[in-house]
Amino acid sequence: MATSKLVRTILDPNKNWFAALHKKTISDRLTKYGRSIILLKRLRYDDLYDPMECLDIKEALNRLPREIVDARNQRLLRAMDLSMKHEYLPKDLQAQQTPFRSYLSDMLALVKRERAEREAFGALPLQQRTIP
Repeated sequence: MATSKLVRTILDPNKNWFAALHKKTISDRLTKYGRSIILLKRLRYDDLYDPMECLDIKEALNRLPREIVDARNQRLLRAMDLSMKHEYLPKDLQAQQTPFRSYLSDMLALVKRERAEREAFGALPLQQRTIP
């Protein structure tokens, strides 16, 4: 799907001050909930993707190494724990967070390309949703 130049300009934080403000706000909120008990594992933007929402996300998570998926689950659990306790990370730990370092987007793009290629050739979908 081609995106118009206007939409890309509006969503680009380098060109639009509102997009930059939105990115900073998301970054601040993600860094507040990002510390694991044992290691410094930050909540990242890619952690917000829901595998139940889209089968492509589920497939991309299945293809990632087990350590990355385990770290993702640990970050999500710790974020929920801090959220339920109404606690935030200390300011010095918030400064170390990298919420926009991606680990899922490359694999997700590959899965979407493969799905589009399968549809172009008229093949059956790799995964189908079934209702029990």
